Amino acid sequence: MRGFTLLELIIVLFVVVLGFSVIGLNLASGNDSTELKAAARDIASALRYARGQALTTHQEATVALNLSDNSYTVSGRDKLYQMPEAIDVTVVTAQTELTGEGTASIRFFADGSSTGGRVTLERGQAAWKIDINWLTGQIELESK
Repeated sequence: MRGFTLLELIIVLFVVVLGFSVIGLNLASGNDSTELKAAARDIASALRYARGQALTTHQEATVALNLSDNSYTVSGRDKLYQMPEAIDVTVVTAQTELTGEGTASIRFFADGSSTGGRVTLERGQAAWKIDINWLTGQIELESK
């Protein structure tokens, strides 16, 4: 009779479980960078939406970022968009768009131009930056 002993089966199962745990750890560590990338894409999408609204309605539109609670709003929408607390957000924009309460806005005008600026999202060693061109209002998203 040929077959496997109980000890051999236990060793094989141990190796398989060990392999799956290593894969699980790798996936969990990639989740942080995925979450950061998703947040950056969401903000870039909100900025593009605001620019589109300004162009189509011929009225100014803004994206207001609250740096104290990692949230942002888009003018014309009642929803508050929340970002994970572990993400550090910095905003560079026109002086007129900064308030003393930790809020900074990016404003888009009816001709497509904007106040311009940069939104940077960081988590650990990973970072994404969103550049807003003041003349054209174009939004560019890239990893740092």
